[in-house]
Amino acid sequence: MNEPNTPNIKIIPLGKTEIQISPLGTGTWQWGDSKYWGYGSTYQEADVQEAFQASLKAGVSFFDTAERYGHGKSEKLLGKFIHASSQTVVVATKYKPFPWRIWKKSLINALHHSLKRLNMPVVDLYQIHWPTPPLSIGSMADALADAVEAGLARAVGVCNYTEEQIRLTHQVLSNRGVLLASNQVNYSLLNRNVEKNGLLKACQELGITLIAYSPIAKGVLTGKYIPEKVPPGIRGVFYDKERLAQVQPLIRVMRETGQEHDGKSPVQVALNWLMYKGAVPIPGAKNADQAQENAGALGWSLTDEEVATLDEASSPGRVGY
Repeated sequence: MNEPNTPNIKIIPLGKTEIQISPLGTGTWQWGDSKYWGYGSTYQEADVQEAFQASLKAGVSFFDTAERYGHGKSEKLLGKFIHASSQTVVVATKYKPFPWRIWKKSLINALHHSLKRLNMPVVDLYQIHWPTPPLSIGSMADALADAVEAGLARAVGVCNYTEEQIRLTHQVLSNRGVLLASNQVNYSLLNRNVEKNGLLKACQELGITLIAYSPIAKGVLTGKYIPEKVPPGIRGVFYDKERLAQVQPLIRVMRETGQEHDGKSPVQVALNWLMYKGAVPIPGAKNADQAQENAGALGWSLTDEEVATLDEASSPGRVGY
């Protein structure tokens, strides 16, 4: 595929590959997922198509999906939107190593199905969704290399891998002449484990892009949820009244910080903080308004002092993780 059209946005390399991406992406878990996010009831296809269009208009041209999002619906929607658009995007999707997928060729077979749903001959980035047995880390790395050699993926990555696992994958791929482009992990002001366990540092050392999913903690860092108003559905189980009470001081700091940058929202502060850390956040967007707000994280930068203040406000003892 061609490189993305990102006017006024400084594009960055995906790992050490030649692929260029916007420094902020759009996650598409919500596109087609009715069980967790309520697709089809609280929002529809037209809403997520507008989110797609708003993302592109703002220069956000990197989209992340997966075969399991909406049981393939997300891939179908993204493919449909791309082919109705005149702009070029960079597409990432994922392979889920189910226990019954016991052969390396299972990955290639799954990739063919993803490409069919996306209506594409090749995907820009193909990722292992989780490092799940029975296939070993080395075998899955070999299967990723097979996908590149078959011309079905321009680059490959992993998700939720530990430092040890990315080092092994990096080595196996290197032996095949293939680069490990990325590792996608849960990273936000409410989940900073990658800073403590050595993963962020290892990715930087190896030239691997760290893609941050759940960068606004499933909506909690928007500031719209308070102890008296917990998130709906399953999210309310993870972020109950007690947890939300612990988060409110951080939200106040985020609001104060945003005011120093022409009234940036907590969402925009949270995403800019991740980019400062060297990550590529991929917040979800159900509609055009959310996509536009996400894009407002681009074009400005937090200061070193502001990042230090946010680091302190989001330390484990303060936010309870």
